Amino acid sequence: MRGLYLAIVRNRDHLLLVFSLLISSYFLLNKDNPSMRVIRGKTTEIVAFISSPIIWVKSLMYLKEENGLLREKNLILSLQIESMLNLQIENNRLLGMLDFKRQTKLYLKPARVVNKGIQPNLLSIVIDVGTLDGVETNQAVLTPKGVIGKTIETGESASIVQLITDVNFRLSVRVLPSGATGILRWLGNDKGQVREVQKNVEINIGDKVITSGFSDIYPSGLPVGEVAGVHDERGSFQKILNIQLPNDMSSFQHVFIIVGEPNDMD
Repeated sequence: MRGLYLAIVRNRDHLLLVFSLLISSYFLLNKDNPSMRVIRGKTTEIVAFISSPIIWVKSLMYLKEENGLLREKNLILSLQIESMLNLQIENNRLLGMLDFKRQTKLYLKPARVVNKGIQPNLLSIVIDVGTLDGVETNQAVLTPKGVIGKTIETGESASIVQLITDVNFRLSVRVLPSGATGILRWLGNDKGQVREVQKNVEINIGDKVITSGFSDIYPSGLPVGEVAGVHDERGSFQKILNIQLPNDMSSFQHVFIIVGEPNDMD
């Protein structure tokens, strides 16, 4: 308390000056006459001029923050739109599979692809059904577009499917309308190759290729692809066919396993 008193005593002249200025300013600014109105107006203009840069800087700060929020909202909306488009594509794919299941007379088990194959020397996928769902080894696996492989290992709730793109995969096929048969193997770039086709059979580009029914695994008539090229082997009685496979082997997520035919289930 004594220190405060001494400080006031030492600075009494300055304090009296500030106090006098405040009192004078109060009476001057509150005096209602034309001169004081002009002074107050000029004072307001000066204050506004001094304050404008501060307000401009603050507005830039708010604008930067607002832009950040808008970018965040834009990203969220973009992700939502992308998610809706993906859901629509997925819904269309599932509707196609449902229609395929309704139209076929085969007994099908739907499954979802959950992983790529875990064997380095085999192109395969892992699906989320197994023996508890009636799935066994050596059962045909397909999509509504065509055959993609066969089951080779089954657990209780998951199975491994060897893909048609594996170099060791073989499939007996028939070409329509000629009825010629041959053995399909993977060629690359979404294409297969059929060998052992009789040379004197007329085959044209665009002819349909289906399973022949000679295998115990694949029922006859399953779609495989269509002829994309016909080549005659010199000095041979056979033709070589290039087959365009309908499935994009890197994008499908749902498949069917043929767990039985009508005669097998009676």
